[in-house]
Amino acid sequence: MFSFTKLVLSVFVTMLAAQGSSATPAAEKRDIWSPPVLDPHSGTAWISGERHNVTWDASNPPASVSNGATILLRLTGTPMPVILAENFDLHAGHVEITVPWVQTRDDYEVVLLGDSGNVSPAFTILES
Repeated sequence: MFSFTKLVLSVFVTMLAAQGSSATPAAEKRDIWSPPVLDPHSGTAWISGERHNVTWDASNPPASVSNGATILLRLTGTPMPVILAENFDLHAGHVEITVPWVQTRDDYEVVLLGDSGNVSPAFTILES
């Protein structure tokens, strides 16, 4: 009985070791590009329901750029579950969004996610 338990344990440990070594692929080296958000900027005031462009500096991109980008709305430093745009081309330098219906505040930010994240300065959204 002792030898059977030892055999089962040995097989189990061998299976775990083999699984762990194949489950972790080698890290892929990627360029990181964090283009600064140009608009909205400090002093911008949007009105809920209107359409506006979020723009960023698209000059000098790396050779390989992700095009599965996303723009999120947040309160300064606090994530919100509001996606303004997704799956657009970072090379474009802008994407049109519809301003969501939110409370009037002057501490909104947009977060541009793609190859890296970049945050706009705080700006205002007004209730219509």
